Amino acid sequence: MTGDSKTGARGTLLPGFIGTELPEWLADRLRAGLAGVCVFGPNIRSRDQLRSLVAQIRDANPRAIVAIDEEGGDVTRLYYDVGSPYPGNAVLGRLDDLAFTEYVARVVGWELRLADIDLDLAPDADVNSNPLNPVIGTRSFGADPAHVARHTAAWVRGLQSTGIAASVKHFPGHGDTALDSHLSLPVVAGTLEQLRQRELVPFRAAIEAGARTIMSSHILLPDVDADDPATFSSRILTDLLRGELGFEGVIVSDALDMVGASGEIGIPRAAVRALAAGCDLLCIGTGTTADDLDDIEAAIALALASGELAADRVADAAARVRALAEESASLAAQNPVPEWVTPDDEPSFDAELLQGVIDADPAVRVRARRQLVSVHTTANIAVGVAPWGPVAAGADAKVVLEGHALDVPHGVQPVIVGQGHHRHAWVRSLIDTTRAEHPETIVVEMGWPDADRRYADVVTWGASRAMGAALLDWLEGRAGTGEES
Repeated sequence: MTGDSKTGARGTLLPGFIGTELPEWLADRLRAGLAGVCVFGPNIRSRDQLRSLVAQIRDANPRAIVAIDEEGGDVTRLYYDVGSPYPGNAVLGRLDDLAFTEYVARVVGWELRLADIDLDLAPDADVNSNPLNPVIGTRSFGADPAHVARHTAAWVRGLQSTGIAASVKHFPGHGDTALDSHLSLPVVAGTLEQLRQRELVPFRAAIEAGARTIMSSHILLPDVDADDPATFSSRILTDLLRGELGFEGVIVSDALDMVGASGEIGIPRAAVRALAAGCDLLCIGTGTTADDLDDIEAAIALALASGELAADRVADAAARVRALAEESASLAAQNPVPEWVTPDDEPSFDAELLQGVIDADPAVRVRARRQLVSVHTTANIAVGVAPWGPVAAGADAKVVLEGHALDVPHGVQPVIVGQGHHRHAWVRSLIDTTRAEHPETIVVEMGWPDADRRYADVVTWGASRAMGAALLDWLEGRAGTGEES
């Protein structure tokens, strides 16, 4: 690889790293033209530390792109240690107030501006048409394409009004999957015309709203491209996204360390295929090392030398990324953070408004003597280990893990709280057993409920700390309604 080619390849790479300070090997690569850095939850210890970390990145490369996954709900990085104070997309979709959706996204944007971050890998524009979806669920605004489109566009407008670039995901749509692309390669059936009628509707709206970047997904759509997952498919990224939908911004890959991308071929090979298909900015993943970047650059060099990867394609990708970085710097200069946005105060939202989203079976009666039970399943990798629900909001709850029994005294009402009850056999069994022993049991679903709501007496449509607090207020407000007269 020539010097120019090597710099061009580096200008397409967006690695993560381990730790809370910028490693010297990463600083060296930033100085040598690396596109930027993606910051994840474990990289953040405090707001002051985050600002210091980003300053280190800027010192190494003033035009580096600093990206983060802050969706404003269950997926949070800014509040990875305490849980998100934001309501989340499904809650916003249920409220169906576009001005409020835009406002929430604007608050997210200003928080990111305070940290000098310039790319948010959000919003999630997936139409969550499959209740068994293990990775999207309440990250989606809903199950109706037109509804999701309206709120996606509002979120993009709100976020980008602060100068932060949105990255609308996961193109061409991850909503109709029953597998998690972090762990496998999901296969989605459906013709291109069906895709146009459902999955693509929110992405069209996002493009019309001016979305500056769009993120690809690691899913296989055999009726559209039988050979290549979307991230590696020129039919999907070049022909469909750029050609048919007319998107001219930066195409960002979902993290290439995910099994759906690199499980069989490795990250270096995945990077080559993603670039060739039309991705411009390659999100590598959380634990990237110096050796990993060396291997990726070597694979790109080999592909360029063999002619498998065109030099013009790499140059075009790097040029798009540079333009994004320049535009971000210009927009930040033009949009100073307003005085009402303070660096140490977290956002808050109307408690009664959030309680109004809570959807309960009319037969539910809340007793004064009750025991909160928090059922903990393995969180999907996108969410990670951020605190959630009532426990994040400070509630005293029994935490139940797989293989553990639930012992609630007679006369005390169990309130079982969890996410995706219907997707876990052991949770279904726990609920069935508890209901048999305590007929007054309340089952609270903080994720996306099953279609018949057998395991969802109460649905909050989100598990962020904000919704955990709303649930506690909702229960307290109805306490005693289940007592005998």
